[in-house]
Amino acid sequence: MQRFVSHRKLSDPKDEKSSRDPSVERRKQSWTYDGKSFAAAFILACCFLVFLNVYAYKQSIANELENPNVTAKVPTYALFGKNVDSGYLRHVIAVFERLGFQRVDVSSKWDVLWAHEYPFRNMYSVLKNLKPHQKVNHFPGSGYITNKLELSTSELPHLPRAFRMPQDKERLLEYAKADEDLMFVQKDNNHRGITIKHINELNLSANNTFIQEYVSKPFLIDGYKFDIGVYTILTSINPLRVYIYDGDILFRFCPVKYYPFDPQILDKYVVGDDYLPIWKVPSLKKYYVDKGFSMKDTFNAFVESQGKDPSTIWTQVNEAIRNIYLQKESKIRQSTLHYQSSTNFFEMVRIDFVIDEDMNVFLMEANMSPNLSSAHYPPNQLLYEQVIFNTLALVGVAQRIKSSDLQIRSVAEEDMMVALKNIVVFPHLCSSHLCQTCENALCDVCKHCLTIDVLNQLKNAYKEHVNRLDCRRVFPPAMTPPLPNITSYGNAYSPENQRVARWFLGKCHIDHSWCS
Repeated sequence: MQRFVSHRKLSDPKDEKSSRDPSVERRKQSWTYDGKSFAAAFILACCFLVFLNVYAYKQSIANELENPNVTAKVPTYALFGKNVDSGYLRHVIAVFERLGFQRVDVSSKWDVLWAHEYPFRNMYSVLKNLKPHQKVNHFPGSGYITNKLELSTSELPHLPRAFRMPQDKERLLEYAKADEDLMFVQKDNNHRGITIKHINELNLSANNTFIQEYVSKPFLIDGYKFDIGVYTILTSINPLRVYIYDGDILFRFCPVKYYPFDPQILDKYVVGDDYLPIWKVPSLKKYYVDKGFSMKDTFNAFVESQGKDPSTIWTQVNEAIRNIYLQKESKIRQSTLHYQSSTNFFEMVRIDFVIDEDMNVFLMEANMSPNLSSAHYPPNQLLYEQVIFNTLALVGVAQRIKSSDLQIRSVAEEDMMVALKNIVVFPHLCSSHLCQTCENALCDVCKHCLTIDVLNQLKNAYKEHVNRLDCRRVFPPAMTPPLPNITSYGNAYSPENQRVARWFLGKCHIDHSWCS
């Protein structure tokens, strides 16, 4: 007979006995109950921790909304000036918000201060101890550029001759004798009430005024006199680096035709708030409105249609801007010594020029806080917002890499944007016997001769070039083939400016996009 054997494992007699032992059963039940209790307690503890985390997160969000500077999740900006919410800074606010900045009160811990007024008198105690990442849109001492009396009497090329009153009275009279047809305007820093006069009609005893030669025979378009406004950005004072916004130029026309000329009709030769915009000038409308060109390209097209070369104008503009900043840099640099670092500051001004019929360019004034409101002329909105954005991009405020407080978080992140290999130049010179030591000044941009401060300066210059968008460098000047020799930058510049100019020249040798 076949036997069927069960697959159940046979039990040991001792096991059977123990399984029937009541004390063992009680212990098993106790262990089961204890395990369930532990699991329940563990689950409750986890739930409690989750609750605490959620509560803490909500609380942190609430705290951030009440005071965004506590956790600094987003970069912040503040505005300084009179009635900053009245609308004249609307485009400034719009650009900051599009860049992800959160506005805070001027008394808070901001990352960027946009001041419409000169902030260093009222905010000196705050601005003298800025953190490295904080930025302010003015330089201490910028009045050496924007003060009308200081600028006009600088006696540089492209500036109409000007005389301080009353101390330059005799010099003025001597100058006027040479040409009896000369006309003059008398100005003060408020720049109000300008009228063309002969020398015998001027008040030669008026304090704190200056008398400036009037630029006669202006270049006219459709009979209208005009001025051009070039947005200029100072990013560094030691060494000096200056750029212009080259994406467009502001053109403003007098509302009344120049001829027949009458000095009593100011609208014939003074550009006021109610100027004639470019889109209402018949010969320019077809380029600007119909074809969509910028103001600058529209003007260039018109000048070329008259058989003239517009590049001669822009060469003079760049030269005039460069000369002014080179002359004033030592005074501005001296003003920054009262502050912890000059790297906290940048400045965008609008420099106004006029042109005579021979294509000579004359610098008239620099506006510290130029009008950026399109309330009167809505089509200017794009120009103003592009100027603001390009300025912020150039100085590293509109960063491509988002970082709380604008601060670099690691060496790796810094190297990702600009590493040593991006800085080194002149491989043949720096590896030659001439540069085995750093005694030769030509070797001061070689790796082994770079100090930490100089390396940081060059890194900032590198990032400006990479982020410049439509900005173009005015100083150090453009380098066009044939490239200048490395020794070309001599005593005309300070040692710091010679070094940075040689560095740009070195980058230009490697990549021609660095030449201008």
